[in-house]
Amino acid sequence: MSGFATFGARAYASVGVETGVSSSTPHGLVLMLYDGALESLRLARGCLQAGDPIGKTRAVSRATRIIDEGLRCSLDFKAGGDLAGQLDSLYDYMCRRTLHAGIENDAAALEEVIGLLDGLRGAWASIAPAAQVAA
Repeated sequence: MSGFATFGARAYASVGVETGVSSSTPHGLVLMLYDGALESLRLARGCLQAGDPIGKTRAVSRATRIIDEGLRCSLDFKAGGDLAGQLDSLYDYMCRRTLHAGIENDAAALEEVIGLLDGLRGAWASIAPAAQVAA
């Protein structure tokens, strides 16, 4: 397993996601991180709507950890250059908005982060064939 894949697997496991990590490609690990964060954000939204503060807090915490400790920490600034820096800033913004949403019960902030992550996930998923050919 490459250095990134090993790091990605550890980061993914550290945030409590356990599905197929050891056999995934680096590209697949990033998709799992996006999916896990989106799932947690949608759960937080549902808990917010249902008046479940404990569930909301857990889901917000998990989403924030996936974004920060998974997606953000896996950025390769040397290879990614300016794009990695921009993603770092965007992930930081998403973490702050998610925490704000949890503290202030701000459903619009959750929706904003869901939209941003969903767009990034879609872009990342669309490069899968190119990533597999280059490997």
